[in-house]
Amino acid sequence: MSAPSTHLTPEDLLSAATGLLAAEQDPLANMANLSALIFEALPDLNWAGFYLYRPHAAAPASLFTLASGGSGGAHTQPAHQAVSPDAKAQGDGELVLGPFQGRIACTRIAMGKGVCGTAARTRTTQRIPDVHAFPGHIACDAASASELVIPLVAHGQLLGVLDLDSPRKDRFSPADQQLLETLVAAFLAALPVAA
Repeated sequence: MSAPSTHLTPEDLLSAATGLLAAEQDPLANMANLSALIFEALPDLNWAGFYLYRPHAAAPASLFTLASGGSGGAHTQPAHQAVSPDAKAQGDGELVLGPFQGRIACTRIAMGKGVCGTAARTRTTQRIPDVHAFPGHIACDAASASELVIPLVAHGQLLGVLDLDSPRKDRFSPADQQLLETLVAAFLAALPVAA
């Protein structure tokens, strides 16, 4: 798929993302392109990208190859759903910077720390209208005023988070959250599954 010839709008985002995901199977390439699409399509962002979950003892060799089986499927988990029983088992790792668009970012974030670590630990979307009022906020970019973080959970495994920052307070609406949760679900559904 070639680069869009016109400026993307939020309305174009999901169809453009679906096209990219259909044309490419490599998760890293897809995360890079999705970060660029989001950054271009959504106004008032100063950062859009991914943090990848890494257990402390794990080597970063296998990037999102899911084991087949299980009925959990790939999904995002909205804030109103309960945390799965194995969430604590994945609580000892950290989030490591992945593909993104924007200013230089924090490289590693501990589970449960800041908005990203909280989304990863609880496996719930975090839509924060004022990050400066969020307990334990990590200011990777002092210009950030609001944040939306969506956990990446597939087949019961935490894979990471999608993180969006804005210099404008209360930037992210429930409609933005729904759109981006749908985009994340499409990304997770496109992940390769080991035979």
